[in-house]
Amino acid sequence: MPSAAALLAWYDRHARRLPWRGLPGATADPYRIWLSEVMLQQTTVATVAPYFRAFLERWPRIEDLARASLDDVLHAWQGLGYYARARNLHKCAVAVGARGGFPSDEVGLRALPGIGAYSAAAIAAIAFGRPATVVDGNVERVMARLFGVEAPLPGVKAELRALAARLTPQTRPGDYAQAVMDLGATICTPRAPACALCPWSAPCVARRRGIAAELPRRSPKRARPTRRGIAFWAVRADGAVLLRRRPDEGLLGGMMEVPSTPWREAAWTVAEARGHAPVKARWRRLPGVVHHGFTHFRLELELLTARVSDASAGVWCPPDRFADHALPTAMKKVVRHALAAIGDLKPR
Repeated sequence: MPSAAALLAWYDRHARRLPWRGLPGATADPYRIWLSEVMLQQTTVATVAPYFRAFLERWPRIEDLARASLDDVLHAWQGLGYYARARNLHKCAVAVGARGGFPSDEVGLRALPGIGAYSAAAIAAIAFGRPATVVDGNVERVMARLFGVEAPLPGVKAELRALAARLTPQTRPGDYAQAVMDLGATICTPRAPACALCPWSAPCVARRRGIAAELPRRSPKRARPTRRGIAFWAVRADGAVLLRRRPDEGLLGGMMEVPSTPWREAAWTVAEARGHAPVKARWRRLPGVVHHGFTHFRLELELLTARVSDASAGVWCPPDRFADHALPTAMKKVVRHALAAIGDLKPR
């Protein structure tokens, strides 16, 4: 049976130094742990680190974050993607501030906005020393190899969680949770695992069978569909461009965007698209297509542009002030494409 003590001894020597992490055995700050766990969902450590430092510098306590506007939080989040996380981050900060602190158990944590099973377990274990079982992609990979589980993901997730729970210790559960994640990130890597350096090399079933690099197996992924839309680049006489806010719920909720038709699989004709235009105008097509990839689909946006006089349809932004708004990456691509296609916008 793999030993938690062996893994903790390895962790004491080789723990990664991360901005949100205390030294092995040290008490962790729940705010820092929560913030890092939300940011790390679907995002790499290297990408998260500068954002984490910037958030802490701007909002050093959760009460500071709770008092911030959602616009400010979304703006600071630009580039991290998955913007529902930022909306829930703000909601959660408000909720925690109202109750006077984080709950210390998984049930209480999961009742907060944006905190699911993994995040609740991670915060409970790392910040509060609860013996919670933390399972992310790294942990799934370690368990699949350690116990030689050859059935493919995602169907085998429950089995891998049960195996991980068998190993979770009562003592130092926070350090153990970070240790097993570090093991997956630095030793038991997706390709070319460094089995000779692994503290669990001896009991590892996949190593003995010579199939460590093949696990975990995965069911074939379905091809991502393509959705299409037409964005409207509306320009006022003073050169300002029309933006609007997306609904709070749903994809890119609460972010600013260049207005567009709904996104669908079928291509749009210009005649159809005009029915969704934010203002009436003589719209003309710009050359080229903007491409952007979301997790579950690919997006293709064509652009129509027009000079308009109606100033009541949304937020009008001079081109040199786009950075003042929380524009998601897809919309930044639209902005770059439009400016490249028609040049700098000068007042007439």
